[in-house]
Amino acid sequence: MAGLEVLSPEGLRIDGRKASELRKMVCKVGVLSQADGSAYIEMGNTKALATVYGPHEVQNKAKALHDRVLLNVQFGMATFSTGERKKKPRGDRKATELSMMVRRTFEAAILINLYPRSQIDIYVQVLQADGGNHVACINAVTLALINAGIPLKDYVSACTVSFVNDTPLMDINYLEESTGGPQLTLAILPKSDKIVLFQMDSRLHMDNMDKVLALAMKGCKDIYVLLHRTILEDAEGAAVLVSAGAQ
Repeated sequence: MAGLEVLSPEGLRIDGRKASELRKMVCKVGVLSQADGSAYIEMGNTKALATVYGPHEVQNKAKALHDRVLLNVQFGMATFSTGERKKKPRGDRKATELSMMVRRTFEAAILINLYPRSQIDIYVQVLQADGGNHVACINAVTLALINAGIPLKDYVSACTVSFVNDTPLMDINYLEESTGGPQLTLAILPKSDKIVLFQMDSRLHMDNMDKVLALAMKGCKDIYVLLHRTILEDAEGAAVLVSAGAQ
């Protein structure tokens, strides 16, 4: 996008944020009563919905794992999620790759050995795409798994950082993605700082890697605070309902 001024002389981005600011986030859990766990997330104008079913008996006995749970992840984008109508919301190669990415990320966080010969189904869909689609999905899945009562080693929080005009930009939107600058997508277990997803989409000089990685880690930890607050507020709301019902 030639000629687009991503960062103003005052250090502000197109949407008014500073380089190290997250987009506004909205998080909700338990949005679908028919699922074992569900969550909805907005990161700016990017919106994602995650649902979790299980653990339950493995549907295809041949795929059952004797020592751990089988994670079945399906990623999709709603036909109305972008300006262009999509003919195949699921099943294309990119959706398959993203499903695999989400599965591998959460295999590092779920206590998978607690449910041998069983299966957990994770469905995640982008309802509106405006940059950072992958990280919105990962953050939504984290909340949905906790809502379903699936034991985790820790939260998984994710953030994407780009490098434009010698400046790292946290939590980029679609216009900032479109500049073609290097992008780092990072997911961590915040309490231990363990990295469970590290994905660079183009080359970045090693001299710049430290500051890009540091900002991505900060973004993940800032998002973790918001995810944790959402879970606490949901638990407090449930406690109030139980208390009112007991009276």
